[in-house]
Amino acid sequence: MILKILLVALLLYVIYNLFQGLFHLMRQKQDGPRMSHFIGRRVLFSVIIIALIVLALATGILTPNPRPY
Repeated sequence: MILKILLVALLLYVIYNLFQGLFHLMRQKQDGPRMSHFIGRRVLFSVIIIALIVLALATGILTPNPRPY
C-alpha cells in the first residue's frame, strides 16, 4: 500500500512540475530558474516511477491484471 501511495505522490509531483514549467514559460523572466530545470525534474521522476513499477512487478509486490481470453 505504501508503494501505491508513493507512486501517486510522485505522479502528482510530476504534474506539479509540469505546471511550474508552464508558469515560468508564460512569465518569460530571466531571473528565475529556466524551464529546462522543470523538464529535467519531470524526466527524472518519470524514470524513477517507471523503475519502481518494474521493480515492484519483478518482485511480486504489484501483480498485473490477468489477460482476458
